[in-house]
This record gives sequence, structure tokens and C-alpha cells, in this order.
Amino acid sequence: MKVVTVIGARPQFIKCAPVSRELRKMATEVLVHTGQHYDDTMSEVFFRELEIPRPDYNLGVGSGPHGVQTGETLKRIEEVLLEERPDHVVVYGDTNSTLAGALAAAKLHIPVAHVEAGLRSFNKRMPEEINRVMTDHISTLLFCPTETAVTNLTQEGMTQGVHLVGDVMYDALHSNLLLAERMSTILEKLGLRSKGYLLTTVHRAENTDQPENLSNIVNALIEIAESGQTVVFPVHPRTRKQLDALAGNGCAGLLMIDPVSYLDMVVLEKNAKAVLTDSGGVQKEVCWLGVPCVTLRDETEWVETLADGRNRLAGADTKRIYAAVCAALAAPEFAPPVVHPVGAANAIITCLANGRG
Repeated sequence: MKVVTVIGARPQFIKCAPVSRELRKMATEVLVHTGQHYDDTMSEVFFRELEIPRPDYNLGVGSGPHGVQTGETLKRIEEVLLEERPDHVVVYGDTNSTLAGALAAAKLHIPVAHVEAGLRSFNKRMPEEINRVMTDHISTLLFCPTETAVTNLTQEGMTQGVHLVGDVMYDALHSNLLLAERMSTILEKLGLRSKGYLLTTVHRAENTDQPENLSNIVNALIEIAESGQTVVFPVHPRTRKQLDALAGNGCAGLLMIDPVSYLDMVVLEKNAKAVLTDSGGVQKEVCWLGVPCVTLRDETEWVETLADGRNRLAGADTKRIYAAVCAALAAPEFAPPVVHPVGAANAIITCLANGRG
């Protein structure tokens, strides 16, 4: 069996690592990196740390408007598929690379396997929501991380080829947590102590591309810092560009750093008092680690994280964000939630091997 795996952004590198490791024990994998994320801090360091095999193809698409990026990626993936003629194409998550890979395969009548199928925020203004819905509807194998995801697909009339496999990001976190704690020196490098800081990440277009939203978030972070909290802010390249455009706003009191590696990020997450983020993956990881989360969006596709106040939705409103952080810091500690056991990668490989649709 030959499988083409399409990845392009840092969350996908994390997700594919445990699956590729198992897949290569029983099949030929051709790894295609679209180049959606392309610099060292957003790409290369993840391949090194997670021991992901070097890509067989690097398409070098880079950044750009959604239509341009998706269209160019689709064109270049189609060329690879015509050359390789795989039995399956595996795509991950909800990026432009995900949709382009799925479309290229479907139009060539190659079965598509979608890892993280069935997620819904029900906000179609999000590019990610469009990508995940369209990818699900043209996939042959739909690998769901949660019961909620299975229910979402059922409500849209999709029951064939749907498999509850668990969460590959949980597999990755479980297998790398001890390594991260042993190898990372990020706390010492930044002069931080465990539970002595808040951590924030901002990268979604709804926040970075709308100056009012980004300004509101930054103002909330500054207020939190002025209250005496240390706020650590690894800045995504997209966010950095927009922050530079908001030169009059200022970011006084925030510990702004370059993007960090996966192992460093895991350590920062585990040792934070609380985390503010608009990232779906970070929401999950910090809840698994028992760290309270404030989500800088009005909805989340990971509704399970909202149980027992583990995660609070605050949008991009300065007062809501500040209030949510205060509530999170005042709340009693919670036990990490019970999740589907480790083994999502193995379940995915079994389905692929059996050709179960």
C-alpha cells in the first residue's frame, strides 16, 4: 500500500508524527510538505524534535491570500499524485493545505482519509470551518477524535467510513511530555518559575486581520500584566506583522518572544498558571495538562474543553478577557479530563490497512 500524506502547517507536523511512525511499519508513505509554514521556528524544528521523516516533496507554496495559496497548493499536489498514484491520501485538520490535498485527490478518484474529521465551530466566517466541512464531505475515511465529532457528521448525513479513533495530538503529547521536561530549558532561558506566569498565543485571521480585535486582545494582555502578572507571548509571524502595523498601541509589560518549538511549548503550557489562546490545539493540550484556558474566540470546535470551567470563551473583548482570566485564576484546580486512550495512530493505520470505508 502506498499513502501520500499532505502536511503544511505546524499543527499538522505534530499530528502526523505518531501516525507516520506507525504507517511506515506496514506501508510506503510519501510525505508532501506544502510549505504553508516554511521558516525554521514554524517548520524545520518540528521535523527535528518529533523525528518526522524528511518530506519527499517540498512544494514551497509559502504564504498568500487564501485563494492563491489554496489554488497553487492544489495544482502542485495534483502533479505529485499523478506521479505517485497512491492508494490513499491522508490529510490533517483544517488548513488550506488540508483542503487542497483533499480536492486534488478526490478529483483523481483517490480515496481521502481525513484525520480530525467532524469538528465544527458552526462559524462559517472562519476559513478553517470552510476547509474542514468541505474536506469531510469529499473524504472516504473520516477519523474522528471525539464522540461530538461523530455526532456532527451524523447530523450532516455522513455515517459511511466514519471511525472514532481518538486524538492523535493526545498521542503526541503523551509520548513527548517526559522528553520535553527533560530536554527543554525554556523556563530557565526566560527566567520563569513554574506557575509564575500566564501564556498567550494569537494567530487566527479573525483576530490578527481585524485591527480592532487584535488591539482589544493586546489591551487586555497589558491590563493583566499591569495587575502584576507575567505574560509570555510567543508571537506568530502573522501576528508580529499586524502588531507592527499597530505601532501606536504598544505592548508594554508583555514578554514577547519568537515562536518556540513543540517541546518548549509543551513545557510552557504545563507550567503556566493559565493560558490565553485562539488555537484549537493549545486549548486541548492545556486542558489535558490540567491548566485553565481562556479562548480568544466566541466559539470553539473543541466543546469538550468547556466542561467544568476548564476553558472559558472570551472572544476579543478586553473586559471579557480580563474577567475570564480573573475567574480562571480564582477557580479551584481541576483534574485533567478523561480522554480516549492513547492509540489513535494505531486505529488509523488499522482502518487504512483494511481499507475500511
